[in-house]
Amino acid sequence: MTTLWQLFWTFIKINLLSTSGPASVGLLYKEAVGTIMTETQFVQAVGLASVLPGSDALQLAMFVGYAAAGVWGALVALAGSVLPPTIIMFGVVMVLNRLRRAAWVARFVEGLTPAVAVLMLFVAWQVFTSSGGGSVGWEMFLIGMVSLAALALDAPAPLVLLAAGIAGVVLFP
Repeated sequence: MTTLWQLFWTFIKINLLSTSGPASVGLLYKEAVGTIMTETQFVQAVGLASVLPGSDALQLAMFVGYAAAGVWGALVALAGSVLPPTIIMFGVVMVLNRLRRAAWVARFVEGLTPAVAVLMLFVAWQVFTSSGGGSVGWEMFLIGMVSLAALALDAPAPLVLLAAGIAGVVLFP
């Protein structure tokens, strides 16, 4: 059983180490799956958080917190998720305001981009392959390709996810 303090500390660590919502999902996957929830539960949480309006990372944190310790767990996970970036952001804004013309700042941010993209791809692959029990059938491939095409054509992501869920109801026995 995860205590509220352990839960709070987990989300403090995740949000001190991640640079974006998608990056935090990869770190949360490593922390939560196997200790707080199963991989299937995590995949379901990612899907639900993606469909709802608002920050996916905060919704996912609350879902994991709730799975670990109920309503208090959700609130503690939310606090642990919001506190580090809020404090850090105040400090960063003050420093960057002084350094905004320095070329190395833009290069630093550019250097982060590939690492964040790889983290997002890793989590996407984990979610994709775990949904089909480790194998990717034609149904998953079809839904994935149609979803990719719809997003490439600028379809709203929540509608694409809703349509994919409906397709899952129809295509999977």
